[in-house]
Amino acid sequence: MTAFSPSPVAAPGAAPRLQLTGITKAYPAVVANSDISLTVQPGEIHAVLGENGAGKSTLMKIIYGSVKPDAGSMQIDGRSTLVRNPQEARAQGIAMVFQHFSLFDTLTVAENVWLGLDKRLSLAEVSRRIVATTEAYGLQLEPTRPVHTLSVGERQRVEIVRSLLTEPRLLILDEPTSVLTPQAVENLFVTLRQLAAAGCSILYISHKLPEIRALCTACTVLRGGKVTGVCDPRLESNASLSRLMIGAEPPALEHRDVALGATVLEVKNLSLEREDQFGVDLQQVALTVRAGEVVGIAGVSGNGQKELLYALSGEDTRAAPDALRVAGQAAGRLNPSARRALGLHFVPEERLGRGAVPALSLAHNLLLTRRNAVGRGGWLKLGALRAQAAAIIERFKVKAGGSNAAAQSLSGGNLQKFIVGREIAANPALLIVSQPTWGVDVGAAAQIRGEILKLRDSGCAVLVVSEELEELFDMSDRLYVMARGRLSPAMPRAGATVELVGQWMSGLWDTPAASASAAGSAA
Repeated sequence: MTAFSPSPVAAPGAAPRLQLTGITKAYPAVVANSDISLTVQPGEIHAVLGENGAGKSTLMKIIYGSVKPDAGSMQIDGRSTLVRNPQEARAQGIAMVFQHFSLFDTLTVAENVWLGLDKRLSLAEVSRRIVATTEAYGLQLEPTRPVHTLSVGERQRVEIVRSLLTEPRLLILDEPTSVLTPQAVENLFVTLRQLAAAGCSILYISHKLPEIRALCTACTVLRGGKVTGVCDPRLESNASLSRLMIGAEPPALEHRDVALGATVLEVKNLSLEREDQFGVDLQQVALTVRAGEVVGIAGVSGNGQKELLYALSGEDTRAAPDALRVAGQAAGRLNPSARRALGLHFVPEERLGRGAVPALSLAHNLLLTRRNAVGRGGWLKLGALRAQAAAIIERFKVKAGGSNAAAQSLSGGNLQKFIVGREIAANPALLIVSQPTWGVDVGAAAQIRGEILKLRDSGCAVLVVSEELEELFDMSDRLYVMARGRLSPAMPRAGATVELVGQWMSGLWDTPAASASAAGSAA
């Protein structure tokens, strides 16, 4: 059963679906796009590749009508087009899935989808179409769930489903798989290939080079706001695409053996009832993280990761005091500030809103986690804050208009680098990171992972929650898997395979293989 009926495949010799010529957009601190030309054919899956801050998202927003270009022209199916706003874009068959979600937290999934569709459809009909689409493509969404109860991965699915239901002729996807599991990515690729075969053109932005090579038939590379190359990614290697994008190959990770120290984080029999009807109950969760190791938690989004992270960060203080110990201290009832005093620092998966205050400057965003930023009489140490922010910007190669730049002015990947850098620069005893490289380019991802390993080598205890198995395999010394609010036994990195972790994602760890892996971990 199909949930939409896109345009038929265009006849040979038909005009390009999208033709951009000389697109330029400048902001006070940077030229985001400079004389960009781009051609996308009907039924083509066309990648737009570039490092963080290369101008990809700005270009997509121009096509979608949310940003007005300073110069240049656009044609759709051979006709000159002026798209002044997203409503006009949708009327011309253009749909977009943003990297930063545009959802109303207090509304349900169905209500959020309904806002972007023809209002002649009833809410009940929209709910039926959502169910049909999610069943057809394995996207797993409940139309009646409020958005505020969804994980980042589940919110991504809402955006994708909403775009599919508009029956697009041109679909723009900005980092669509950044928080999807490998199984969900495969399902999405089946959907996209079906759309392309039916004539829909797809602009696909991703930093995951293997995805681009597997899915896309054309690729335009941006660097510094300019087009630096056009290629067929199927004929390229990961290394050659990296060189086109960032001018070099990312450095290899150095994963050295170090002596383990004392247990810094200990969770014992942590059981918490969900706080909303769509949440997940935590059931007898137990884990340890020692100084000098990276422990990873894998799992499909929505299996209790959000609830566990709230309990670990101090945003949920309902746990028994001894259910959670940080640096030997009972911490189950401590708030986030008290846990930071014990050396716990935390990077949430939501960059804007939880990880950073959008309208505040990067310097002022340091106030979220710095205890020494307030002087006598309550005066802020603004000079010190600006200096610290500038040091983070330089160390982590964040592209920003200085320490006074607003957090919301940064690209998603650059904001991620700043937030991770902010917590690493605080020299934590325990760092908990959720989705550390969500939406960042291959160079920045390698840098962030390398910095986490350096922190681990210096004696910090690190807990990483991620839906990217490759990332967990690259960094972790031990792995747990989360399923339906339960945590598996630990397995050593050497014994972890995609097949075994995939099996455990279904909660199937009470097997001989699980016992063997747990025994290997204990050894």
